[in-house]
Amino acid sequence: MRRVLTHHSISKTLVSSISMALNNLRFHRFFSANSEDPELMEFMDYLHNLKNYEKSGVPKGAGMDSKDGFDLGRMNRLMELLGNPQSKFQAVHIAGTKGKGSTAAFLSNILRAEGYSVGCYTSPHIQTIRERISVGRYDEPVSVKALNSLFQRIKKVLDQAVELENGRLTHFEVFTATAFSLFAQEKVDIAVIEAGLGGARDATNIISSSGLAASVITTVGAEHLAALGGSLESIAIAKSGIIKHGRPVILGGPFLPHIECILRDKASSLSSTVVAAASDPGNKSVIKGLSNLDGKPCQTCDIVIRIKDSQQFVELFGVKLSMLGSHQLQNATTATCASLCLRDQGWKISDESIRTGLEHTCLLGRSQFLTPSEAEALGLPGATILLDGAHTKESAKALADTIGMTFPKAKLVLVVAMASDKDHLGFARELLSVRKLEAVFLTEVDIAGDKSRMTSASILKDCWVQASKVVGVNILEYGIVECQNLLEDQSVHSAVEPESKIILITESSLMNSMQIGNQILRARTRNQSGIIVVTGSLHIVSSVLHLIQV
Repeated sequence: MRRVLTHHSISKTLVSSISMALNNLRFHRFFSANSEDPELMEFMDYLHNLKNYEKSGVPKGAGMDSKDGFDLGRMNRLMELLGNPQSKFQAVHIAGTKGKGSTAAFLSNILRAEGYSVGCYTSPHIQTIRERISVGRYDEPVSVKALNSLFQRIKKVLDQAVELENGRLTHFEVFTATAFSLFAQEKVDIAVIEAGLGGARDATNIISSSGLAASVITTVGAEHLAALGGSLESIAIAKSGIIKHGRPVILGGPFLPHIECILRDKASSLSSTVVAAASDPGNKSVIKGLSNLDGKPCQTCDIVIRIKDSQQFVELFGVKLSMLGSHQLQNATTATCASLCLRDQGWKISDESIRTGLEHTCLLGRSQFLTPSEAEALGLPGATILLDGAHTKESAKALADTIGMTFPKAKLVLVVAMASDKDHLGFARELLSVRKLEAVFLTEVDIAGDKSRMTSASILKDCWVQASKVVGVNILEYGIVECQNLLEDQSVHSAVEPESKIILITESSLMNSMQIGNQILRARTRNQSGIIVVTGSLHIVSSVLHLIQV
């Protein structure tokens, strides 16, 4: 048997087989129950009976503005039955491959800091579906009481719509309609709306020009290729569908030149002013350094924005962002540009509110470090655990860059689970390039509460093996039992294989993966600094957070 984990004695601290079995039972017993509040059971059951593409996967061409695309007429008919609530508030509509949720959070908190009542609608959620909707002056999920009360009020209309559409209304359509109805009912000053898929045929794209304060396109990347036409160009066209006549559009970026041309051409055809957060010459955003905020890492940034052909500008120095990485700085910059566009339209938004909103923004599963008590609840006392829902090649690179910037000397163990419709090879290539990577655990979690979109650990392993050859790193494949035996073997005094090789392990249990990963880190770091990074999907992040609460 190969000895690869350490060249010094390892105390036998690995959780026993019986303990692992109990943890697995605990995990599955939890997920067999519904995690939502009992008061919402009727609403959740109602949604459960509708088609849910988050569980089943989106059909080919569904996001395109073509005969194969989603039927926006169906959504418009539903909204008409509900009294067109989307016409009763102003909205900022956000689309993009990555960064939508973060940009929406930054902008919503800026507006709240100014004192506005804000409706925010995003997806997916991490712990409760209520996270998708927030309303009012506080960044909190909609209350159980408010959501249930609204559902009871509109249920007869929803029943009528489902019957008129012959049962074709979807989970996302009904939930979007519910959110918009709540925003109208609560008379929000403004709503920040994140598109679900693409833009042109997304259920959120029922906002008219008169109701749109601004649209935002954060990034264009190769995700949901089949659903959005199969190319970056077709994805850009789909996302440009949220641009409306005469309304400004903020481009996040950076974009490939020909992709930015597609977006600008669409804006020009609709007489829409373009504000480019990344490429306009008056804009400059830089990370100045790292510090701590409430015991957790934060990055200190300077953000300088000057809107071309406008009197609007802001200079913010020393902004402390809890959201880490250059990609999050870009999202903050994009949200700042959107704020200035609103200010140009007469919305009162002070520089101080922009700073406060940016500094008070944090999101579950985006560069989220667990607290010591949360790590202990997982049975990993003293472990440093980072949760990040990266699931594309681009977001994997951003995660790798963030780790390198924040913990340049720390050794790493990755725990990865992914949906079936992602670029597994590109994702693996980016993360295998991270320095001081010790081991990768490929595991499995349900995607949106179902196994149909889950990628098996064995399929992921094949991709990571292939990626290792592309990037030229050496890996050692181990079974979980073999790895456990090595860790429990106290007679190990020298390593037959060099520690520079990355250990690759497939293990269907998320809990086991984290526990054994922690043992590898402790062995290879001589109990010094090391980080367990859980990534590949927001669904694996959700699974970890649920385990903490059990």
